[in-house]
Amino acid sequence: MREQIKPIVIGTAGAGYAAFLHGKGYMKVSGVPIRLKTICDVNAVAAKRVQDEYHYEAISTDFDEMVADPEIDVIDIATPPFLHIPMAIKALKAGKHVICEKPLTGYFGAPGEENVGFTSKQHMYDEVMRSMDELRKVVNSTDRKFLYAENFVYSTPVRKAAEIIQAKKSKILFMKGEESLKGSSSPLAGKWNKTGGGILVRTGTHPLSGMLWLKQQEAMARGEEFAVRSVSADTGVTTACLTEYEHRHIKARPEDVEDYAVVTVTFSDGTKCLTIASDTVLGGSRNYIEVFSNDSALMCNITPTDLLNAYFLDEEGLDDVYISEMLPSKLGWNKVFVNDEIIRGYQGEMQDFIDTIAFDREPSSGFEIAYLTTQIMYAAYLSAEGGRRVDL
Repeated sequence: MREQIKPIVIGTAGAGYAAFLHGKGYMKVSGVPIRLKTICDVNAVAAKRVQDEYHYEAISTDFDEMVADPEIDVIDIATPPFLHIPMAIKALKAGKHVICEKPLTGYFGAPGEENVGFTSKQHMYDEVMRSMDELRKVVNSTDRKFLYAENFVYSTPVRKAAEIIQAKKSKILFMKGEESLKGSSSPLAGKWNKTGGGILVRTGTHPLSGMLWLKQQEAMARGEEFAVRSVSADTGVTTACLTEYEHRHIKARPEDVEDYAVVTVTFSDGTKCLTIASDTVLGGSRNYIEVFSNDSALMCNITPTDLLNAYFLDEEGLDDVYISEMLPSKLGWNKVFVNDEIIRGYQGEMQDFIDTIAFDREPSSGFEIAYLTTQIMYAAYLSAEGGRRVDL
């Protein structure tokens, strides 16, 4: 008879968009019982919305109070990035496992610092590395798990690509990944001190982490070492040339951040991956990773896909029907998002995290992917500022 598994008790910090993504994932976890105990946010009204949707047992507006709860096993950090490392350190030191949203962290400026995006990128890089190294010491000093919520690692096309690469022991020569869209509706997206960067940090982090994970899987299958040799990048503001009328379809409003970024990573074996991120792409969000190896080509189409193509002459009855992301209307032809939470990896990451804790194993997406992705992004900013390659 199978031994009864003790429920995993979860406390979530942050009641914004990510809390709803995580909540949907928790609802589909199977094989391990869980309790959603506390949702914590300084905005109690926002916390109540999450509680009503996913049936958390309690609401709190005090993070320290939630961390001190002896029943809670896991602190799920779904707050803005500037809070990630301080909250993670506090939770780990309190003996809790940590789930942390992406990106891991960034540079958000010193108190009173204006136009943070124009600060020296070397200073940014040094400060980000210092804070991540501080967190690494805490992670290494405990037996608690650090789980990095990067959904691209759990995207079903990416997982299948990894299976194929492992089975064939292919050598990946070049990868290209992109997440681009028409900008963010959040007014905070244009300010570096709120986001820790521009489009590279907001969306480029996803394909970058996915490609790093695939390269890691290749190295493990072949018994090789995996490391990053260098980073080179170009970033810029491509919308500055537009008149206000010409800008009407694009939501990007960068103040001290970039709306375009391309980053080339060179691995220790001389192979490459290219990350593309743009805030100026109309036609819906683009999410993919393409993998080219010595014996295969794998196109991981995450969104959009061709699972369901639909044509509408009007939008009657479609108000509450989720069709796709970042399109102004549902008229005409649409590539409908089907099982979006599964294909994009949101369900898979929560299942993996709960299984990791319950059965004491290593997650697919953990601290090292979080650390390396963030290091590369800030090395990219340093490269773009100086017009040079940055060796790691």
